[in-house]
Amino acid sequence: MRTIETGSVRLLVKETVPAVLSSRFGEEAAGAALAFHRTLPSYRETALVPLPSLARSLGLGGIYVKDESTRFGLKAFKGLGGSYAIHCLLKEAEAARGGGSAGRTPEMPEFATATDGNHGKGVAWAAAQLGSRAHVFMPQGSAEARRQAILDAGAAEAVITDLNYDGTVAFAREQAEANGWILVQDTSWEGYEEIPARIIEGYLTLAEEAAAVLDGEGITPTHVFLQAGVGAMAGGIAARLRQRYGKTLKVVTVEPEEAACLLASWQEPDGLPHTVGGNPRTIMAGLNCGTPCGVVWPVLRDQAFGMAAISDDVSREGMRRYAHPLGEDRPVVSGESGAATLGFLLEAAREPALREALGLDSSSRILLINTEGDTDPEMYRKIIRETPAT
Repeated sequence: MRTIETGSVRLLVKETVPAVLSSRFGEEAAGAALAFHRTLPSYRETALVPLPSLARSLGLGGIYVKDESTRFGLKAFKGLGGSYAIHCLLKEAEAARGGGSAGRTPEMPEFATATDGNHGKGVAWAAAQLGSRAHVFMPQGSAEARRQAILDAGAAEAVITDLNYDGTVAFAREQAEANGWILVQDTSWEGYEEIPARIIEGYLTLAEEAAAVLDGEGITPTHVFLQAGVGAMAGGIAARLRQRYGKTLKVVTVEPEEAACLLASWQEPDGLPHTVGGNPRTIMAGLNCGTPCGVVWPVLRDQAFGMAAISDDVSREGMRRYAHPLGEDRPVVSGESGAATLGFLLEAAREPALREALGLDSSSRILLINTEGDTDPEMYRKIIRETPAT
């Protein structure tokens, strides 16, 4: 493994693309999640947006952006995971009751979660679709706009704590246990693996949608850059796409430099997930997480080609480029976490050492996921006022 650093990016890469392709996040799981999501009245496939002008300007073969900013009207992809996990929980509970009792309706459970914003909004929305209620806890420093969005999404309470992200997860767990709520969390620990795994399976819907469009146009991606907080989405999508496209697909995760728990864990010789402590500060609120998700850590540890940590300025540049596109490209509304991977690509394409390490050239076809829109509208407007350099 080698390290490449610029003023705003730190990248670790393996010497070769990992060959491992196996995990539970495969074709069967993806098909089940997609079939469920298609039953939801608000389901609409999100767009795969090509950016040919930008690709030409960077000397690349293609850039394709799966735009999750319109998913379920939530401005983020997270509703995919929360809704599928809750669906599975209720289905399993019904099966355990033997299909239910005639003339008696079981009491609908309530749900709890910790979030930097988008996951909690997805859980609140999913609970509301089923006539239930969610209790959402947010870390210190969370934007009021994100809290209000959770309240608007469904029947929920949303509380900003005085704890960091990991502390808020522990608090949500305590509250769930004390009140008889079901914890729907997108990270895991010993004894709590199945619900996070179901959430991750829900995210596979966006991978299936994107791959269907690419395949239909005869495009095989060479790279996929995936933003990561705890790594739940990144691990699931990485596993599914590498199974679909083979071991030559290069997966690179992108994290904030202040909360790069995946990269820090990858550097440790024991192969275990490690925690980044303290109270990290970054505009990439959805990625501000201190401990990798144990369910997918082995996938990312073994299947990632590279892991990157970026500064907030890199994300800002990605946001501005999405908002002010080149030539024929269409604009994309992308928030601070959503634009992290485009910002990283812009930096990597113009820095020779990064470009060489990633193997970027005129044949490269890059898949990105815009995981969120303007989930903090005030911050979004402030950042995109400045037009990026051409």
